[in-house]
Amino acid sequence: MKNESFIHPEFESRRQLMEVMGLSKKWIKPLHDLGDVCPVYVKKFSYDLLENDTATLTITAMGMYEAELNGTRIGEYIFAPGWTSVKRLQYQVYDVSHLIKKDNILTVTVGKGWRRSPIPGWIDKESADSLHGLPPGLNARIAFSCGHFIETDYHWEVCESPVRFSEIYGGETFDARISIADFKQTEEFDNEEFDLVIQQGEEIREQERISPVDIMTTANGETVIDFGQNLTGYLELTLPTLTKAGDVYEFSFAEVLDKDGNFYNDNYRGAKSKLKYLCRAGSQVYKPKFTFFGFRYVRIDSAPLAPEATMFRAIAVHSAMERTGFFSCSHPLVNRLYENILWGQKGNFLDVPTDCPQRDERLGWTGDAQVFIKTAAYNYDVEKFFTKWLTDLTLDQDENGRVPHVIPNALPSEGGSAAWGDAATICPWELYFTYGNKDILRRQFASMQKWVDFITASSKTPYLWTGGEHFGDWLALELPENPDMDERKGATNHDFIASAFYARSTMLLIKAGKELGIPVDTYETLYENIVQTFRETFTKYRTQTEYILALHFGLLNGSYADVAKGLAEKVVSDGCHLTSGFVGTPYLLHALSKNGQADLAYTLLLREDYPSWLYPVTKGATTVWERWDSLKPDGSFQTTDMNSFNHYAYGAVADWLYSVAAGINPKRPGYEEIRIEPIPDSRLTWLSAQYKSKYGWVRSKWQYTETGTVRYDIETPVKAEIIINHNQYIVDKGSYVFFG
Repeated sequence: MKNESFIHPEFESRRQLMEVMGLSKKWIKPLHDLGDVCPVYVKKFSYDLLENDTATLTITAMGMYEAELNGTRIGEYIFAPGWTSVKRLQYQVYDVSHLIKKDNILTVTVGKGWRRSPIPGWIDKESADSLHGLPPGLNARIAFSCGHFIETDYHWEVCESPVRFSEIYGGETFDARISIADFKQTEEFDNEEFDLVIQQGEEIREQERISPVDIMTTANGETVIDFGQNLTGYLELTLPTLTKAGDVYEFSFAEVLDKDGNFYNDNYRGAKSKLKYLCRAGSQVYKPKFTFFGFRYVRIDSAPLAPEATMFRAIAVHSAMERTGFFSCSHPLVNRLYENILWGQKGNFLDVPTDCPQRDERLGWTGDAQVFIKTAAYNYDVEKFFTKWLTDLTLDQDENGRVPHVIPNALPSEGGSAAWGDAATICPWELYFTYGNKDILRRQFASMQKWVDFITASSKTPYLWTGGEHFGDWLALELPENPDMDERKGATNHDFIASAFYARSTMLLIKAGKELGIPVDTYETLYENIVQTFRETFTKYRTQTEYILALHFGLLNGSYADVAKGLAEKVVSDGCHLTSGFVGTPYLLHALSKNGQADLAYTLLLREDYPSWLYPVTKGATTVWERWDSLKPDGSFQTTDMNSFNHYAYGAVADWLYSVAAGINPKRPGYEEIRIEPIPDSRLTWLSAQYKSKYGWVRSKWQYTETGTVRYDIETPVKAEIIINHNQYIVDKGSYVFFG
């Protein structure tokens, strides 16, 4: 195995692995503070590797590290060791046997990364120091199968690296003229502040490489590179042999151009997002080591040579998840919407499900994660990715059960909002139902229970959730009647939203308990009381989101048909447009299509004018926007304080494309049995989706024939219930054709 992290299968536990190959609590750091300069640690050693001998490197750092052995980079994992709760730190294990020589030099450069950069960007210095005031510590060990090992101690040396500055939001400055020299002493220190754990999440890796589609001169005379795709990653710079030592290249990053075609990144807020490269003489290639950007456009602020397209590549990076879902249809704008959703997921699934990748935030917002997780699990295999994130949620959850707004918790004093904290129950259940692994429920059950108990204890009204601070229906278009209220929270009653999610989380806790064989009688009684009290309290629905939650969560006061008709009438009275925000939108099309209003659901999906899913596509979007009108119809921008052009939450509509339009759903956890019930619409001539379950591919396609009938092509790897035009068919593994 080369350049891969691995875990030996013969080790029965992480503790055993750590004892044999792992790390002590002994760290090293520079004897003297290097300021913004990233240190590079150096260990020289000689070793005669026998024919059957093996060598492994176990390593972690306070920040991000990049390790090389004899000039060869170790592993493909970038931004290691990843981003976790401050209560733990991952370490990685690499097979380096193929890199060992008689005389060796191991170098490890350590940047600030997530652990030591000031996160979030608006944090004050005192708070930043208390959260991130750690040294650039390194903990490493090379172990040989014969029993010999080398670990970090004061015999290791340190020197300044060419990375002169590197932070998550600030960008990076690199001086290629600086070589590893002038070694200084290191000092040892012990650290008991967090646990060291074997790599749990997916590795972050370089993915696509994208060439420029244009190098333009803007109206105000700036030179800007257009890569044609909003992405998360960095710029790779390739320079020719005539490059002079001391030449300076500087770059700035942006997602969009303004209506005059000029470079615009005011929406980055405090994130400087700068790249500065000081050249050595001759040909060379540079890309950042410890930072990333959200961007489509790159402004060339300084360049001694005339820019040519061959000098630049954009490298997209994200967690190394396996693609499991594919979708296409006859409508090109819907296909582009789907591609935008994929890019939004890739750009924000960088070890943590972040809200956005560009501004001075990039945090693991719980609300965004829970509304999108079902779509995420269709598109990619996210079991390992979310298992790691939910472990951090459990660690960062308060003793009283309150869930922080973001995980890892970079906002220690904030948390406990309805629909955000409910990630503690919704995410584990969605993972279990998608992958069928009860271990996720076992690991998360106590956290789920604590969250429900927190709501019960903190509410001012028995069997409802009243009081507290909530985000409401974030960024809904229906505004509060009270002008003093935060208009971003929408017009939907906060107690309505909170109580609806109280019911939802309690129900999911009950389901999890039953799957695990844990008594949940008390919670069943609680749920019955919540539903009854909800129906007695909220007898009328005012906003789209109130209708949506009542329908989708089964909390109706009245018949499904009547309430669905009420929602439809509300949508029509709103001009056949959606007006919901983060909370209601993910369930909108489901609430309609499951209750006899599929035509209206398709109408909303296919709308191209503002506000709609396709409106950003008509404006040239290549990812999903944070706001319905991030770019307004008149070409101006929304407010700079919160206007991301790569924000995946509204991309949750893709789970409707998979599960309703194509009809692919697990009937039993893990797709052990499947239910396929596609719903066609004549405004599309055909639609196709496929999903790779652990049992094999599930495929569903429908197409209108010349006679106006619909042909359905269905493939299932297991027993399935197929429903075509309300007719039920129970089938075994195989491929089937139906007409209806």
